[in-house]
Amino acid sequence: MSTQTDISGSVAPSYFSRAIRHATDSGAQIINISMDAETGSPQLTEAVDYALSHGSLVFAAVGSGGDKDHPVGYPAATPGVVGVAAVGKNLKRTEESAFGDQVDVAAPGEDMVAACRGETGLCRGHGTSDATAIASASAALIWSAHPDWTNNQVLRVMLNTIGGPTDGAERNDSIGYGIVRPRIALKNPGAPGPADVYPLPDLAASASPAASPSSTEAASRDAKTPAAATAKNDGGNGLLWAGLGGGAVLVLGGVGAAFVVARRRRPNAF
Repeated sequence: MSTQTDISGSVAPSYFSRAIRHATDSGAQIINISMDAETGSPQLTEAVDYALSHGSLVFAAVGSGGDKDHPVGYPAATPGVVGVAAVGKNLKRTEESAFGDQVDVAAPGEDMVAACRGETGLCRGHGTSDATAIASASAALIWSAHPDWTNNQVLRVMLNTIGGPTDGAERNDSIGYGIVRPRIALKNPGAPGPADVYPLPDLAASASPAASPSSTEAASRDAKTPAAATAKNDGGNGLLWAGLGGGAVLVLGGVGAAFVVARRRRPNAF
């Protein structure tokens, strides 16, 4: 995947901010960002708030520097963004997947099959870019089945039906609250909960009057329970076919940092 960089050669948060706003204004309900930068910015935070206030969801890869020295990646660590880690066939974080407070959920990111220009037209890939595409596609499937739900309700159902080593009640730094399960979310979503309450704790923490300017961008994700219903580009593939919920979903990614998985006024696109 290619992206724009600032004068130092690093991915600039300003490009993410502009891409998020453009995707939102273009009618994107789901915005996928399969790359990361080492720093955030007030403009990036404002762009995410803008997307959420207009009914969109923002997913971002946490990055593939799977070591303690790897810097926290943005926009995954920006309050209001769903940070996605990668898991392997053993349902544990892959070695390359970054970990930390920025991880909210996880999705498959090992031995992923994608369209490519090879002899067979299919290639295998891996990474948090692939995992983020799966998480975004899962949200698109849920939203297509429940077009009247808000962004908050779609995300809440994803969290309520999450699986893996954690049951969604508590999080850890490797896979967040757990692994997304679109099949379960479609089959038995449960109550979607309040339409106007964002279900992850970081957004409310960043809006707290006691939050300092620095803590606003790196809001604590130490809260153990998300709001319940009623009770860098990491080298992954930019074009991914994923078999989810009994159907094939085409997820387009990696162009201009953000892209549209589903558009408003087209609730039955998936």
